[in-house]
Amino acid sequence: MEYRKIKDEDEDRDAGVEEVGKSFLLPVAVADNDLTSDGETKIDGHRMKAKWKRKSIVTLALTVLTSSQAILIVWSKRAGKYEYSVTTANFLVETLKCAISLVALGRIWKKDGVTEDNRLTTTWDEVMVYPIPAALYLVKNLLQYYIFAYVDAPGYQILKNLNIISTGVLYRIMLKKRLSEIQWAAFILLTAGCTTAQLNSNSDHVLQTPFQGWVMAIVMALLSGFAGVYTEAIIKKRPSRNINVQNFWLYVFGMCFNTVAMLVQDFHAVINKGFFHGYSFITVLMIFNHALSGIAVSMVMKYADNIVKVYSTSVAMLLTAVVSVFLFGFHLSLAFFLGTVVVSVAIYLHSAGKIQR
Repeated sequence: MEYRKIKDEDEDRDAGVEEVGKSFLLPVAVADNDLTSDGETKIDGHRMKAKWKRKSIVTLALTVLTSSQAILIVWSKRAGKYEYSVTTANFLVETLKCAISLVALGRIWKKDGVTEDNRLTTTWDEVMVYPIPAALYLVKNLLQYYIFAYVDAPGYQILKNLNIISTGVLYRIMLKKRLSEIQWAAFILLTAGCTTAQLNSNSDHVLQTPFQGWVMAIVMALLSGFAGVYTEAIIKKRPSRNINVQNFWLYVFGMCFNTVAMLVQDFHAVINKGFFHGYSFITVLMIFNHALSGIAVSMVMKYADNIVKVYSTSVAMLLTAVVSVFLFGFHLSLAFFLGTVVVSVAIYLHSAGKIQR
């Protein structure tokens, strides 16, 4: 009996010690959980802040590059003419983009090594598809210099959105992708917006842009749309292939075609006056702008979303118009402003229709 009593007291004492231990350990565990939760919250906060900052930088960069593109082309003129060879400028754009692709590949090789998907060596069957989009981009890029004989910088920013329509229709025809009803409605609204922005109340002509300008804008839209859809089909044919390798070969053929264009169009001017004749600081800025614009779009697709692209395009149209008022004496009419708003809404609806599909 005495032994059992002592044993029971020992068990009660042990239980008491265990309860006391639990009472001391419980706050520590709760504190640890609180610290972990606070730590995760702080990490998530830092991530969100970094993501927002990166998204803001990309948005700002794309907006500035897009809005300044047309301004720099017009600004590079002297007495209404290009004193430099546009084919040499286009060649340097392709060369710079090719160099940027190589630098990006060099960083990948340094980090991950050379693999089957990121090596430059390839087969002719893979490379032979790139001349088609390269040739299309050549004609489109050269046309964008000559269209300014018929249209001003703000008008160009409006009309270039016609490539959304051509791209959408070609998606439907070439890639058999279904377009939503919202997207078809956005196409109609976009056409109406472009027309409204070009209305001219101060002249006998109904539209500011003459017939030749509209023809060139439509041709550019078709070329850009076809080249874009064709390039996407190439990329999706081998999705594991590094995008920088695909861009490299596209730009190499772009350089080759631009060399041919130089020989055909500006051979005597380049030989007699020199490759860089007529170049100015504005011309150099324009070349860097054209090269970096493509990089900025790819960064938007990687670090941001399509809404950012819509926002940048819409703001760029207004920003181009405002800057052109001070640089070129552009008259910002009510029709242009309303047309810009309608085009912005159409671009948003086209993006929203794509998301809801």
